[in-house]
Amino acid sequence: MITLTINGKEQQLDVDPEMPLLWALRDHLNLTGTKFGCGAAQCGAFTVHIDGEAARSCSTMVGDAEGREIVTIEGLSGKVAEAVQAAWQKLDVVQCGYCQSGQIMSAITLLSANEKPTDEDINASMEGNICRCGTYVRIRDAIHEAAKALA
Repeated sequence: MITLTINGKEQQLDVDPEMPLLWALRDHLNLTGTKFGCGAAQCGAFTVHIDGEAARSCSTMVGDAEGREIVTIEGLSGKVAEAVQAAWQKLDVVQCGYCQSGQIMSAITLLSANEKPTDEDINASMEGNICRCGTYVRIRDAIHEAAKALA
């Protein structure tokens, strides 16, 4: 048995420690907000927070996540998360929505570390989060909007 702390709750899982965290979240805990994208840690759709940092759940093994704080899109809370989610809604960022949980998780990590990011900061932090619909301009605008709300 592996014990994971996910969204503030301890979860006991009888899974292979080499299973990607993504599949434990989706298939064993029914936390489906974290998406499967490319399967090669290149798209960002699978981003979660581990110990407060954006992490790729498709390439993080369950055994490596034991003893660490994992937060999924379903478990977001706090002023930064609220500001990001409000900005996403206000600017109508979402098109198809598939990548957006990963985009939001990465944006929260950025704004938690840097409350006044430049476009360059945003581009660097959000690199590796692919949006097939091309909503990058709205994503950047929403991060700036959330930063204003946090100021």
